[in-house]
Amino acid sequence: MKKQTIWILTILMAFTFIGLLCIQIFYMKNIVGIRYEQFSQGVRQSLIAVAQHLERDETRYFLEDQVNLVESQSIYAKRLASSLPTQEGLKVSFATPTVEADLTIRGDVSALSKIQTGESLVGQHFQTMQDVYRDHYLYQRGVLDDVILNIISSASDRTITERADSSLVRTYLRQQLDTLGIDVPFEFAVVNRLGVIQYKSAGYNPGENVDDVFTQTLFPRDPASRIYRLKVYFPTKSDYIFRSISFMVPAFAFTLILLVIFIYTIIVAFRQKKLTEMKNDFINNMTHEFKTPISSISLAAQMLNDPDIRKSPAMLQQISQVVNDETKRLRFQVEKVLQMSMFDRQKATLKIEEIDANLVVYNIVNTFKLKVEKYGGHIDANLDAMNALVEVDEMHFTNVIFNLLDNAVKYRSEERPLHLVVGSRDLPGERLEISIADNGIGIRRDDLKKIFDKFFRVSTGNRHDVKGFGLGLAYVHKMVTELGGTISVESEINIGTKFIIILPLSKN
Repeated sequence: MKKQTIWILTILMAFTFIGLLCIQIFYMKNIVGIRYEQFSQGVRQSLIAVAQHLERDETRYFLEDQVNLVESQSIYAKRLASSLPTQEGLKVSFATPTVEADLTIRGDVSALSKIQTGESLVGQHFQTMQDVYRDHYLYQRGVLDDVILNIISSASDRTITERADSSLVRTYLRQQLDTLGIDVPFEFAVVNRLGVIQYKSAGYNPGENVDDVFTQTLFPRDPASRIYRLKVYFPTKSDYIFRSISFMVPAFAFTLILLVIFIYTIIVAFRQKKLTEMKNDFINNMTHEFKTPISSISLAAQMLNDPDIRKSPAMLQQISQVVNDETKRLRFQVEKVLQMSMFDRQKATLKIEEIDANLVVYNIVNTFKLKVEKYGGHIDANLDAMNALVEVDEMHFTNVIFNLLDNAVKYRSEERPLHLVVGSRDLPGERLEISIADNGIGIRRDDLKKIFDKFFRVSTGNRHDVKGFGLGLAYVHKMVTELGGTISVESEINIGTKFIIILPLSKN
């Protein structure tokens, strides 16, 4: 797949995921807003109902104080009604709200003529009854007016703890909230007009969460100087609201997981494409590198078939040297192929054996000395370790040292002769340190953190006479780690570089 195609698919999928996440976030935000508004409206309704309950309780309190007075006045009214004047032979009974008259005529029938002439005693008594009831009504209304005036004038004189008992307030709040389905713990306080707390529940401590506090005025008809307010705080309001949209969390989480997987897949795809391109370039380059030594060896073999050349010891020595050099070159290229294959395995297959690191390093230095002298440099071996027995794979250990020495030659400075120092010394804790130092061009501080990454090459090393794909140091790091050791680097621009390998000593 072409890189352009991968980029197009990546951009399309990225926009798709971003759009999906935005829609989900917008939807969740709207749901949270709706839930919060429903919660706030329910709480406000509950607080209004609590205030109304407290007002009714206070009215009931004052009415009960006036019950005895009303009853006494009722007894007085009954007695007044029973003291009405009666006419002999005339019996009048009253019922409320209708009037019933039971008339019995006895004695002188002249009374009948009086009724007919408009001078009826019944009319007089009926008028008297109306006057009594009107007086009784006016009296009762006056009593009620006195009660109402007493409530208005005396209610605000009572303390707020008497008018709104804390246990009663909590009970009313719980009842009203449960009625609206708001099963959330709450804390409350009653404050005066200046905001001073008169009393509060044990857990009331809103702190800076002023948005979670709801306020309702108690007894709003009181004078402004005696106004009290009920403040209610819901510590778990956010949990209650977000609990109502918990069904959206799995969908949001799955979308994020898909996004992460998509990003990881794209990264792997780009890395795999880069690795494939590098492998193809590596194979092409390796094919070219193989052709040169093979051609040289083939030419040397043809020359050996010439009888005149076989008779010349000097020519035989020169041809032998060419074959030896080109064979070493082929071996080095084969080792590069081996290094490439190492990165395709999770764990290298090692042939662990006990070796004397000083002896192996000494032999490597003697072999590499010719190459260093070819560039006009020299190499020193300061192998001061008294105990250099380590358990390693000799072939890979040799390749590690060769790679570090080869890098020192590649990145030499053109301004001064090449000078390499290979050393070893004992470390506490049964460890061996092997160091390889040069006076080359050095490595920038920003690149030191990446030099052991696969395919990474330092920017100062992009010279026309240096070939490679950034696998050498990655291989070195991998092999040292596989052998149970560590590797670090110290470098300064235009001064030189020093690689330090630390390996555990053999347990034997």
